Amino acid sequence: MNIEVLRDVQESIKADANDIRAALDVQGIRMFNLMGGDGCGKTRLLERLLPKLAGDVRCAVLEGDITTTLDAERIARVNVPVVQLQTNGCCHLEPSLIRGGLDRLPLNELDIIIVENVGNLVCPAEFDIGEHARIAVLSVTEGHDKPAKYPLLFSRADAVIISKMDLLEYTNFDLEQCARNIRLVNANAPIFEDSAEWKLDPAFLKWLAAMPASCA
Repeated sequence: MNIEVLRDVQESIKADANDIRAALDVQGIRMFNLMGGDGCGKTRLLERLLPKLAGDVRCAVLEGDITTTLDAERIARVNVPVVQLQTNGCCHLEPSLIRGGLDRLPLNELDIIIVENVGNLVCPAEFDIGEHARIAVLSVTEGHDKPAKYPLLFSRADAVIISKMDLLEYTNFDLEQCARNIRLVNANAPIFEDSAEWKLDPAFLKWLAAMPASCA
């Protein structure tokens, strides 16, 4: 008799992610998974964040995208190590691609690695890539209902950034309703507000710096 054994299809992915996290822990490196929809402002956030961290924290970026190197070129101009991860049509990053990117970074010279995941509100949230924390970005132009419509991303976030606040008056985005929607799926993640026209929220910088390397 043949006995069929069914295993979690993500079993190997989870194992790879745990191996990546353990290797980063040994070197004292924190890795953040930055996720959000296409055009929500992830790259612009990094362009403003990385210079603020320079001199105090040694950073690098793994830039995920379906195709092109456009976002990686923008990050390179901020003068931090950056590796472009192209998924060739796939809507998310997986540990195997992350591992290849890490191999091309000077890990012994880094404190923080930020992974900008593929712009998508669904698929990236399903995959552990070896990060220590997840940051969800939601722009006011996307609508305050997104945490309710796409709960997985926000339920697994360690912090949420509401971006493009300078456009708030031109939308029907309801900040209070958005916060309620987030709290329905995530009671603990801090919520920060940001805009390309504002200074970065000092509370977010403090949260980022305080995240321990072995917090997963």
